[in-house]
Amino acid sequence: MDFTMTLYLRHYWKDERLVFPSTSNKSMTFDGRLVKKIWVPDVFFVHSKRSFIHDTTTDNIMLRVFPDGQVLYSLRITVTAMCNMDFSHFPLDSQTCSLELESYAYTDEDLMLYWKNGDESLKTDEKISLSQFLIQKFHTTSRLAFYSSTGWYNRLYINFTLRRHIFFFLLQTYFPATLMVMLSWVSFWIDHRAVPARVSLGITTVLTMSTIITGVNASMPRVSYIKAVDIYLWVSFVFVFLSVLEYAAVNYLTTVLERKLQEKFPCMCGILHSRTMMLGGSCSESEANSLAGYPRSHILTEEERQDKIVAHLALSSESNSSRKKGLLKGQVGLRIFQNTHAIDKYSRLIFPASYIFFNLIYWSVFA
Repeated sequence: MDFTMTLYLRHYWKDERLVFPSTSNKSMTFDGRLVKKIWVPDVFFVHSKRSFIHDTTTDNIMLRVFPDGQVLYSLRITVTAMCNMDFSHFPLDSQTCSLELESYAYTDEDLMLYWKNGDESLKTDEKISLSQFLIQKFHTTSRLAFYSSTGWYNRLYINFTLRRHIFFFLLQTYFPATLMVMLSWVSFWIDHRAVPARVSLGITTVLTMSTIITGVNASMPRVSYIKAVDIYLWVSFVFVFLSVLEYAAVNYLTTVLERKLQEKFPCMCGILHSRTMMLGGSCSESEANSLAGYPRSHILTEEERQDKIVAHLALSSESNSSRKKGLLKGQVGLRIFQNTHAIDKYSRLIFPASYIFFNLIYWSVFA
C-alpha cells in the first residue's frame, strides 16, 4: 500500500535580503553549496516512508536568484509514500492516492504554502505509464492541518487516480478458474461406472483451484475483508467441489438401486450390460429363455430381451396373474435403475446455467 514517485520539486519565494543590482536584469544560478547559507523552506513529505535527493553526478539541487530578490529553488527527489488503498473491488478497482507536502517548523502564521498556478502548477510527463495501472488524472488541493501541540499548518496535496489494468488478471486468474470449472463439467458426460476417471478429474480440478487461490492471496496484502477476486475464485471452487459431490451422489444411488434389484431378481443374466448391471446369478441365456416360457432353441432378439426377460427370470414358477404382476414390478425397477443417470443429465444443464448467471451478476456489479 504505497507508491514511489520521482519529481522535480520547485519552490518560489521572495527574499529582499538577496536583492542585487543588475543592468541586464538577468538571474544568477548557483548549485547546492549556497543553499546552506540562505533561508529555504523546510518542506517535508507527510506519510513518507523513504525519500532521497538524487546525487549523480552531483547533488541535483539548483538555486536561481533574480535581481529583485525572487528565488527559485529546485530539487530532484524520489519519494515513497503511503497510500490507503481499498481492495474490496480488486482487481476491478480504482485507487486515489496523494502526496502531501507541509512545512515542518513554520505554522500558517509564519509561512503560507500555496500552489503557484493551481492545477497548472503540476505538469507530468506525457509518456508516463505503469504496468498495472492507468493514470486517469492529476489535480492539486490545499488545506490546513492541525496538530494539538504545535498549531495549524498549510498542507499541499498532489492527488492522482489510478485504475488497475484488468487484462493481466483475466489471463492469470479469471480465465484459468473458468476453465477449471468447465473442465469439472466433463465428468457429467463420463459413464458413472468409470470411477477412476471421474474421481481423478474431480480431485485434479479441486487441487488446481486451490493452487490458483493460494497464488492470488500470496501476492496481496493480508486484508480483513473480502475482495472481488475472492468472491469469483471461491464461487468457482464451490462449483468444482459440487461436481465432485454430484458424482458421489450418483455413485451412492446407483449402489443402493443395485442392491434393491439384486434382492428382487437374483438372476438377470440376459440383460444387455449397457441398459443395466449384472447383479449375479449363474444361469445361461438359454436357461433364462426357458424360464421365461420360451423353448431353448428360441433365442430372443435384443429388443425382446430388454423388455421381457427381467420379470420372467424371477417369476417362472408363478401363475399367469402373478407373472403379470411381477412383470410390472420388474419394469418399474428397471426404469428407476436406469434413471440414476438423470442426475448427470440435469447437472449438464443446471451447472453451466448457474455459472453463467453468476458471471452476469458478478461482472455487472464489479465491472
